[in-house]
Amino acid sequence: MIAALLVAALAAGWIDAVVGGGGLLLLPALLVVAPQLGTATALGTNKLAAICGTATAALTYARRTRIDWRVAGPSAALALLCAGAGAALAGSVPASAYRPVIIAVLVTVAVFVTVRPQMGLTEHPARRTRARRGAAVAVAGGLIALYDGLIGPGTGTFLVLAFTAIVGADFLHGSAMAKIVNTATNLGALVVFAANGHVAWLLGAGMAVANIAGALIGARMAIHRGAGFVRIVLLVVVLTLIARLGYLHWTQT
Repeated sequence: MIAALLVAALAAGWIDAVVGGGGLLLLPALLVVAPQLGTATALGTNKLAAICGTATAALTYARRTRIDWRVAGPSAALALLCAGAGAALAGSVPASAYRPVIIAVLVTVAVFVTVRPQMGLTEHPARRTRARRGAAVAVAGGLIALYDGLIGPGTGTFLVLAFTAIVGADFLHGSAMAKIVNTATNLGALVVFAANGHVAWLLGAGMAVANIAGALIGARMAIHRGAGFVRIVLLVVVLTLIARLGYLHWTQT
């Protein structure tokens, strides 16, 4: 059981570092392998492992590529608060209420990225106006961070897409900014889960080590291979999200 979770944490760290969405793998693995934890503790333990991986990936990106701190900094600060608020509300609204909207958004994203193969392959600095930077902060640090605290899986992917669509980042630099913000969302949610006793610390620490290893590999691979590689992984993750959320909505309604 522990070995299976460590492998899942390693793979999730790689996915998160490249484009986000590692929670798609790690959270279900926790719920299946350790059902005795309960949903809230599984969410909290997932955040403990995830924050170590996303922080590692963020440091790797910061050292090896360029990050627009005018967008990433305020987004991360707001995300810390909004993710904590989302975690405090987790469970008050059933996940089934969100799924149809999220699925529709993901399908739109998948179609848009597919029919526009050049999207995210090059940067568009002209889009980085003050208004667009403000919109990116509101969407990434507000709406997406709130979602991360409430549910979580796919947050990193949504962040990459937000930075690409709103401020014209390419997928590589969008992923770099997403790691900064995702670290803040994980921290905000983790503080709330920990305060309520919903973290399995020993298990989470072991998974964190594996998650860090996966994050190091993933971040270096993304930087080396560039935006085209990130685009391919993004499409795979988005389609997987659609399939998983669609299956859950179909079977639980």
